[in-house]
Amino acid sequence: MEMTIAAPESALQPKAHLTGKVIKTTIAGVVLDIGQKIPGVVHISQLSKDAVNRVEDVVQIGQVVDVWVRRVRDDRVELTMVEPLGLEWKEIQPDMLVKGKVVRLESYGAFIEIGAERPGMVHVSEISHDYVKNPSEILKQGDEVEAKVLDVDRRKRQIRLSIKAAQPKPEEILQEVVKTEGRRSGKRSDKKKEEQVPEEHEEKEPELTAFQIAYQRAQQRKNGKTGPSKGKRNTIGPQKDQEDIFDRTLKNRITEK
Repeated sequence: MEMTIAAPESALQPKAHLTGKVIKTTIAGVVLDIGQKIPGVVHISQLSKDAVNRVEDVVQIGQVVDVWVRRVRDDRVELTMVEPLGLEWKEIQPDMLVKGKVVRLESYGAFIEIGAERPGMVHVSEISHDYVKNPSEILKQGDEVEAKVLDVDRRKRQIRLSIKAAQPKPEEILQEVVKTEGRRSGKRSDKKKEEQVPEEHEEKEPELTAFQIAYQRAQQRKNGKTGPSKGKRNTIGPQKDQEDIFDRTLKNRITEK
């Protein structure tokens, strides 16, 4: 069955994944139909990670294979059947964020597969903002992590990473929590103000008349009490002049009788 694999022009970028059909084999490699006006070619050195002596040992005419774009020429698209690295050495720069998987743990740090030629290494001191004695306290193989590139040594093929550098600092987290709580507190305060019902004015106890005061004092003397009755305001001091006048009035009336 004939099969034509089309690839839009926008897909012809380095590392773009395509599917092609082998239409010709040569000593130097193979020619593929990738659905473009120009053919795709794979050099014999790009057929496999291992050394290849004969092209026919790897592919046959009519076979559909997975390929990746290396570069686009005017008359051809150079391809590879070896899946390229996610990150080339020239692409790895300090301070860039990368995601990867923990592939090995040592007492001094952890190794993270980030799609480069070699895993990046996170020193134990760069795992967390808190003190970590051994990486296994925090990480385990297979964990997906995000890290920041600290340094790249292309000559030694070394990549130094930091997990804690990709995370907010404790003081930044604290500030964010304080801000969040402040906003919540403000909302609660506003809501409370809206729901608050004005307090009713306390009903004032009516002032006692002079006769009522005299009657109250008489009752207290009768009961053997000299202070104000429980639950009543002590109005004797403020009302003393009125009481004296009332007492004299009562005495005069009793004498006249």
